[in-house]
Amino acid sequence: MDLHSPGDEREFRDRVVTWLHEHAPASPRPHDRRAQRDFDLAWQQTLFDGGWAGAAWPTEFGGAGLSVSQQLIWYEEYGRLGLPGIDACFVGNSHAGPTLIARGTTKQQETYLPPILRGEAIWCQGFSEPEAGSDLASLRTKAVVEGDELVVTGQKIWTSYADVADFQELLVRTDPEAPRHKGITWVICDMRTPGIEIRPIETIDGGHDFCEVFYDNVRIPLSNVVGELNDGWSVAMSTLAFERGTAFTLSQIQLALTVEELVAVAASRLGPDGRSPLIADIEIARQLATARAEVASLRSLTHANVAKALQQSQPGAEGSMVKLYYSDISKRVHRLAVDILGADGLGHQSDDVGAMWANRYLTSFAHSIGGGTSEIQRNIIGERVLGLPR
Repeated sequence: MDLHSPGDEREFRDRVVTWLHEHAPASPRPHDRRAQRDFDLAWQQTLFDGGWAGAAWPTEFGGAGLSVSQQLIWYEEYGRLGLPGIDACFVGNSHAGPTLIARGTTKQQETYLPPILRGEAIWCQGFSEPEAGSDLASLRTKAVVEGDELVVTGQKIWTSYADVADFQELLVRTDPEAPRHKGITWVICDMRTPGIEIRPIETIDGGHDFCEVFYDNVRIPLSNVVGELNDGWSVAMSTLAFERGTAFTLSQIQLALTVEELVAVAASRLGPDGRSPLIADIEIARQLATARAEVASLRSLTHANVAKALQQSQPGAEGSMVKLYYSDISKRVHRLAVDILGADGLGHQSDDVGAMWANRYLTSFAHSIGGGTSEIQRNIIGERVLGLPR
């Protein structure tokens, strides 16, 4: 890893802390979808103006070009302030942008990368379908070549922020006769194109983060194909490698902060005897210590993965190890929160502390599904990291 001297790191950390405290949003992120879009884009613009947009992007593509150690410091201090992480700009910054840098044409890079960094465009991901979620190779949304266009018909589901997005990274089947992993194409879809219908999906907690997207003879220029026609599977693997690798560094840091929050909560609450703090309970203390150790080991695994990625043109399958481990730890940590808070963790008002913890607990289950289920991650690790037979 390209680690600097402790003095250099302290100076950089001080600069990050100073800038974040001076420029962090003064108001909380709103709940209304359109207001969220405006809030997230405004924050992205602030990051761009301050020279912090695209922390991991190379400078030749407009990014901040931070070293690995600098990126980790940035995410640490960013996470400590509880600033937006996985928001409406996430797909553009962590999926589409890096994929275009790795696989896009010069024209595509010049057209789409600057608006992502400047906070002028929201991207969403059109991968999953009702019959093709974790088994992505089963996707059936088809695209027929007509002249210099692709004509798309089909459906996508669980598309985060589709209702406020400008563009979509879309996977379509362009050769139905080819083997499952062939005949797929990765294409840039303008979400304002005629023939697109978006239906928000209300989740059990009242949120509307996800959408169904329907395509009825949607025409997309062939110039929007990223990579080669019918080679979209390899491009998609690039996208998912970014998602499963460094894209969730901030989430991991926030998980570590969550553990420290729970330590403080357990120290401030009385245990079953009504006299000693809950943290004096041997089993609670053991689980908290285990959680703290696990998030520390996750951090080390992330460091190793990022360092290895520096030697490659794009992240490898090792990112699945980070994604799998994070998903498992997140569920254990938030289950522990339920045990510590008891009935107080079942609040239902949007501004209630208990509601916050309840929401975190429910969301933790999504971590083992979104971006590829834990079962899929185990298969990838077994086959592509350990070299085991299919």
